[in-house]
Amino acid sequence: MALSRFWSFIITLSVLFIFYLMLSGKLYTLGGIVNGKQHDPIVLNEIEKTKLAVQDPVLLAQLSVSKTVLRNDTTFHLLDNGIVQLSTAKQAADGIFPTCKNTIMDIWLPLIGYLTFFCGLLNLLNDSNATEKLAKALSPFFVRIFPDLPKGHPAYGFMTMNFAANFLGLDNAATPFGLKAMESMQEVNDNKEKASNSQIMFLCLHAAGLTLIPTSIIGYRAAQNAANPADIMLPTIITSFVGTIAALIFVSIKQRINLLNPIVIGFVTILSGIIGFLLFYINKLTGIEKFHFTGNLSNSVLLIIIVLIVGYSIWREKVFKNNNTNVFDSFVNGAKDGFTTGVRVLPYMIAMLVALSIFRNSGLMDIAMGGINAVLSALHVDPQIIQAIPVAIMRPFSAGGSRGFMLDAMNIYGADSLAGQLSCLFQGAAETTFYVVALYFGAVNVKDSRYALSIMLLVDLVCIITSIFVVKIYF
Repeated sequence: MALSRFWSFIITLSVLFIFYLMLSGKLYTLGGIVNGKQHDPIVLNEIEKTKLAVQDPVLLAQLSVSKTVLRNDTTFHLLDNGIVQLSTAKQAADGIFPTCKNTIMDIWLPLIGYLTFFCGLLNLLNDSNATEKLAKALSPFFVRIFPDLPKGHPAYGFMTMNFAANFLGLDNAATPFGLKAMESMQEVNDNKEKASNSQIMFLCLHAAGLTLIPTSIIGYRAAQNAANPADIMLPTIITSFVGTIAALIFVSIKQRINLLNPIVIGFVTILSGIIGFLLFYINKLTGIEKFHFTGNLSNSVLLIIIVLIVGYSIWREKVFKNNNTNVFDSFVNGAKDGFTTGVRVLPYMIAMLVALSIFRNSGLMDIAMGGINAVLSALHVDPQIIQAIPVAIMRPFSAGGSRGFMLDAMNIYGADSLAGQLSCLFQGAAETTFYVVALYFGAVNVKDSRYALSIMLLVDLVCIITSIFVVKIYF
């Protein structure tokens, strides 16, 4: 319900604001909103060449030579049809049609590939009975935070794979595991159109995204010539760990789950110990060694997971024969399910991303950011923190948009500046909340997400506040 209201609200408000700009003369054309591409110049006006010859013959002479002239932050471009186009700034996001196209070409098709492969592997886990054994092994912990989910349920195994992939910064692998977990939990959901307690708990923990190796962020910092690209690891681990604990506590309070028991406390303690040991080892390495180790660790663990699944399936080949199948056919059947899941989530992806495109191109996002920055300035917040805030604001809405703000912050202020480091931390320790809610609940046709969105946004706020404190202390 909350997601539905948000979606309806931003589309309606954005379109009304666009027409207000059009009628008041502040917006010259609607072409960019519908057909424009991100970073295209925003057209302010168009003048016939003959009129410009009278108004500004010097400018026309310059355009006859170079076709494009920059004057007082306004670009004058002479088109082949004799029209002089005035433009300024750049479009914030792709228009409606390019967003639809790019969602399919750049997001959905790659996702189909990931889903096809990893759902094939997950089917091997199912058909070899490995998921059942993994679920039983993890039941002592999971039944305490997922009390509504039957003991030994296959979803425990899928959730474990999802958390492990997130932990290693393997976002592409985490999504298929997470979608499979949601589908598995939907099977025991009494109200198919309403999110279950278990689904909400899982999605909030997933969105908190406990991360050991922020692989992509390290890569971006390396590309921006950071002195030590991997120095963002410790702040990211601390921030995402705090966010995960916050998500666990917030949802547990809402669902009245008692976390004060030896199993949960022991699990959190063991996890903290593992993270602490890895941090101790990684911090002993040099800059190049850190970058090399972290990259190989995440990729090697993924390869180990793949070979363990296939190897265990070969070892349990008799189980496949008893079910009148074999290892390869089992993988193919699972891969087909992955493709079907990908087809099912496409409408939800299109709906959310197009709405966000209209919202950003209307200028309302900039107005919101300007208002927040003004409030923070009035409260005497460090200017470098304010410079990174656009990433924090954009992150719940758009991964691409927040990534653009992050790269812009590093370009302008430097990768090793407070603004650059904080931007990276905002990007690495938070999730694209609205997209995740639409994707995961859309995959199982849940229409009422209940309080999932509000808690996930609250966790985002916790991560933002934690990031600021961690960066101030660490750097």
